[in-house]
Amino acid sequence: MTDNTMHLAAETTAKKKMNLVQLTFIVAVNMMGSGIIMLPANMAQVGAISLLSWLVTAVGSMAIAYGFAQAGLFNQRPGGMSAYAEDAYGKDGYFLVFFLYFLSLAVGNVAIGISAVGYLAGFFPILTSTPVMTCLALIVLLWLTTAANFGGPRITGRIGSITVWGVIIPVGLLSIIGWFWFSSTTFAAAWNPKGLSLVQGMGSSISLTLWAFLGMESAAQNSDAVENPKRDVPLACMFGTLGAAVIYILSTTVIQGIVPNADLAASTGPFALAYATMFNPTIGSIIMALAVLACLGSLLGWQFTIAQTARSAAQERMFPAIFSRVNELGAPVPGMIILGIVQTGLALMTISPTLSEQFSALVNLAVVTNVLPYIIALSALFVMMKNAGVPQAKYRLNAFVAIVGMLYSVFAIYASGKDAVLGGMLVTGIGFIIYGLIAPRFSGGANRVPAE
Repeated sequence: MTDNTMHLAAETTAKKKMNLVQLTFIVAVNMMGSGIIMLPANMAQVGAISLLSWLVTAVGSMAIAYGFAQAGLFNQRPGGMSAYAEDAYGKDGYFLVFFLYFLSLAVGNVAIGISAVGYLAGFFPILTSTPVMTCLALIVLLWLTTAANFGGPRITGRIGSITVWGVIIPVGLLSIIGWFWFSSTTFAAAWNPKGLSLVQGMGSSISLTLWAFLGMESAAQNSDAVENPKRDVPLACMFGTLGAAVIYILSTTVIQGIVPNADLAASTGPFALAYATMFNPTIGSIIMALAVLACLGSLLGWQFTIAQTARSAAQERMFPAIFSRVNELGAPVPGMIILGIVQTGLALMTISPTLSEQFSALVNLAVVTNVLPYIIALSALFVMMKNAGVPQAKYRLNAFVAIVGMLYSVFAIYASGKDAVLGGMLVTGIGFIIYGLIAPRFSGGANRVPAE
């Protein structure tokens, strides 16, 4: 799950045209939110062989990012992935992509909350003493960050643009200096404790590693603020995704050689544990505090973003009108309250014996509900290119990369497990029911079938 906190920076930069380096930086930082913060502990439960999943995910994510960069050049209407889907599938495609993506954001937000609870437990161990206590702490955190957004977008943007560095600095720094504490013996002992095959190892953590890249679909949103969008947007998407991938791979690899696998797997604050092992418990506590701030800032920003997404949909008559209502400060409070109730339900439904298991269940469901829109939106690229009359060579290149991205997305759904796939199918079915009720609003124009 990635942060929206650099959107503020993008808006500021929009007054001046961005160059390739600036756009690449925004893309990378947009992805590098709190998504990475719990991953080392979850991957350690499989063993260091799970690091092979990064290689598959890096290739697949770059293909998806490139596909969206191209789609963003052909279609610059508001709506992002939903607008792309509309080019091929009409309003029903727009709604389904929006609905599933919206749900994935809500699920992902609960997972970010779990990350925050995990790091807070370093200061208040009672928070993870029982599954019920963990769930209660999560629900309280979700409602606190929801209520904090009632003050409007200005405060949210300022907080988020600062707190995101609470993750980026420790993770980036560990990727560089952590190798001085790296032990090949510790890494070798952690490699394959469960005796998995190479193929099993590569697929073992696909959903977890893809989780860290979610949000790359927003990479093309700033194309109108770029000096040379046709050249720079695709390059920035690729370089930004590659840069994030390098930091992800380095940080999760080096930590496996610093902290013994059993300790890492049991940790609720893996990066704090790594710094405590490298230096001392005081440094570990500082990193833990930074991670808590980053998670809270990310949670705050995403709570507002989800409510704003619902508001936009309500204005397009895709959602109930109550989501479009705002207070005098511009905050969609009724929608936030409804989303708070939904997230509370998700927290209760995914309650698990350990914090790590609840995090994994939420991530798997978030991935399924996120990559289905990826597949639908990327498949619309063929229609966009045909309508734009792109040269044959360009068509073939884009088609090949998009197919790689879609096949990877299908594999990610499979790797998420049967429970997450079942959940994804259930909400997709509910989505069609909802659209059936609102479809008459859009029955005119191009979507109308001529009477015989």
